[in-house]
Amino acid sequence: MQTTVLILGARGRFGLAAARAFADAGWRVLGQMRPGAQAGADARVEWLGIDLRDTQALATAARGASVVVHALNPAYTNSAWRDQVAPMMEAAIAVTRALDATLMVPGNVYNFGAAMPPVLREDTPQLAQTVKGRVRIDMEAQLQRSGVHGVVIRAGDFFGSGRGTWFDATIVKRIQSGVFTYPGPHGVGTAWAYLPDLARAFVAVAQRRAQLPSFEVLHFAGYQLTVQQWLDTLDPLARAQGWVAPQAHVKLSRLPWPLILLGGLVMPTWAALAEMRYLWQTPHELANDKLTALIGPEPHTPLAVAARQALADLGLLAGAPMPEPRPTVAA
Repeated sequence: MQTTVLILGARGRFGLAAARAFADAGWRVLGQMRPGAQAGADARVEWLGIDLRDTQALATAARGASVVVHALNPAYTNSAWRDQVAPMMEAAIAVTRALDATLMVPGNVYNFGAAMPPVLREDTPQLAQTVKGRVRIDMEAQLQRSGVHGVVIRAGDFFGSGRGTWFDATIVKRIQSGVFTYPGPHGVGTAWAYLPDLARAFVAVAQRRAQLPSFEVLHFAGYQLTVQQWLDTLDPLARAQGWVAPQAHVKLSRLPWPLILLGGLVMPTWAALAEMRYLWQTPHELANDKLTALIGPEPHTPLAVAARQALADLGLLAGAPMPEPRPTVAA
């Protein structure tokens, strides 16, 4: 019998990546979206235009789903996170409880705060002082208290599978002009997750959910990358596309943090970005020992392939988009 997954927020960047990954693995995929929203192009997804707050109708439409993926996100302002994250989680919990399913949530490193150590493990103290960090801590505690079977898979900054991340909004925004804009200094390695890989990890964990306790947190390693590693990866792509001369290099531009700090006085989104500046100044990576003990090697696409596909997903490459690659695996 085919296993069914319900993805909340399936039109978002992670929601779409998760929908594709579960469909690739042979699952029946139900994709929740806002009423009136346009259905995605993947014909393998059964789209449910039901408001998240109508948990009864959503649970009825998703009857038979044994896994629910929480892929919902509010706008990137502190006020939106304060007001919307907890109600979104409560609705996800209610739907999951009605289905007697497992709720899976993508986590991030905000929980650990500016004093985070270089290697982040599941038991690393969560000492965040920022608004978003505290909201994330509360969100995970809310899931743990709920009594539903819950799994948080924590990962670094997203890239790939469309728009809505630092990668497309800032870092490669001017790449076609040969300019790479980076928020952090040289030599500081930070955690990154290629979304198709993370989505495949969700599938692998979902397939082994019966082996997990009632609440579990797992870390997805992805990549730890410095600005130089990004430049070394993107230089050949930029030359091949004609964005820079054959012997030239992509030009590194720094994010104007003083301007963002000033703009944050009047623009809530900029204020929220400025509050999280420490993430680019603090070296960190995620240890995935618990995840690999459960699923085996972590899904891992070579960085050059992932970067090329991420640019293709953004429509930045000349010619037809390259098909999404099948990943290799790395411990």
